[in-house]
Amino acid sequence: MLKLISSEEILKTPIFRVTMDHAVDPDGFEIRRAIVQHAGSAVMMAVDESGKILLVRQYRLPARKYLWELPAGRLDPGETPLKAARRELREETGYRARRWTKMIEFWPSPGFLGEKMTIWLAQDLTAGEQQPMDDERIECRWFRPAEVARMIERGEIADAKTLIGWSQWKLNGKRLRGSK
Repeated sequence: MLKLISSEEILKTPIFRVTMDHAVDPDGFEIRRAIVQHAGSAVMMAVDESGKILLVRQYRLPARKYLWELPAGRLDPGETPLKAARRELREETGYRARRWTKMIEFWPSPGFLGEKMTIWLAQDLTAGEQQPMDDERIECRWFRPAEVARMIERGEIADAKTLIGWSQWKLNGKRLRGSK
């Protein structure tokens, strides 16, 4: 088992920190890495009673383009992934859900990113008013599953959280669709 020897903060932003970490195992094997430390994210797969999926479209600066994706947001200090999911769904889309089912947790890029994402299925939805952050312009739209499948095949949906959420929903569809 590797033991963390040191962790030095080299950058701090409102969204993440970067640390230079040094670890060693009992045999002397060492690893040094710069790691982006992130509080974690909640991802919401909102599905209505007819089986349509709610996606959001926004400009993603690192990708340099607009992306259709599942709504998501980071955990605030002390917030659980479920609490963050409820808050983020309301802020980004205006919707509230009565039923929440945890679908999957994953590390999107564990080679340098200390972020765990949790995807939640949100059902029994009630519409409301979006409350995006000042630096967000979010378009919301409902898609039939066949439309989402075509968008994935054409590369129009290409972000990991949406592809993983879609795959889990398709693999576990009956269990997830009937969950409480």
